[in-house]
Amino acid sequence: MKPAPFTYRRARSLAEAADLLAAGPDAKILAGGQSLVPMLNMRLARPETLVDIASLDALDYVDIVDGHLEIGASARQSAVAAHPLVRAHLPVLAAAIGRIGHSQIRNRGTVCGSIAHHDPAAELPAVALALDARILTYGAHGTSVHPAASFFTGTFSTALAPDEIVTAVQFPLPEPGTGWAFDEVARRSGDFALVGGTALLRTAADGTVERARIALFGVAATPVRLPAVEERVTGTALSRDVLADAVRLTAETLHPTADGHASADYRREVAAHLVHTALADAFAGALAGSRSDA
Repeated sequence: MKPAPFTYRRARSLAEAADLLAAGPDAKILAGGQSLVPMLNMRLARPETLVDIASLDALDYVDIVDGHLEIGASARQSAVAAHPLVRAHLPVLAAAIGRIGHSQIRNRGTVCGSIAHHDPAAELPAVALALDARILTYGAHGTSVHPAASFFTGTFSTALAPDEIVTAVQFPLPEPGTGWAFDEVARRSGDFALVGGTALLRTAADGTVERARIALFGVAATPVRLPAVEERVTGTALSRDVLADAVRLTAETLHPTADGHASADYRREVAAHLVHTALADAFAGALAGSRSDA
């Protein structure tokens, strides 16, 4: 299929992009286009105007800002994954990006675009939720900051106002020695995940879990944190019994949706398995990091 007719506008500044959004009742931002263009071709999206911000070089950056790793809206996924700051401070983000589609997609797609698009099966919204990221936006009424915990509201739906543009995302820097894990299950490499998840653990000097963050995707209309599991593992040495409790709590907490790709029971079982392996891997990484910091 071909897209429905639309007007194309290339913004020369962020202010101009915001004005174009505000002027058009049905306008969409185009950054990488790896999610939007297929939706246009299938006529799942029919914007009257596309506002292209890809040429705004001021938004193409990765930097450390106020204790956060900040990624601008034009930064491509492949460039972010390979960036020395990401490799050094947030390898879980590089791992998550590595599971997005294929290299051609990562070379054009943007980190902020994936977060703004918010596909429930996408990797980056779950990482943003697990890390308590902040989404920075600009609109006709100025700048805003959206916590990830309240930003994702439903399938392909966020807290963005119609005239707001995501300008950057800020990921808090994990403390040194934080262990992490990221994994997903898909029918084949490059497909959207049926279920996926990430875990980050920080251990205390005595080898017990001091802080835990776990998030799943592909199991609901938004990424899901698991506070009951996080609370259960905190203060423990992550024994076999604790991991068994984590699996049980995950299965009891989740109420996945079923579709043509997987049943609810399958997603629940796979999610519980991923939580088990992610916690074990993140714990091993945290212990190794603690020993190297000593």
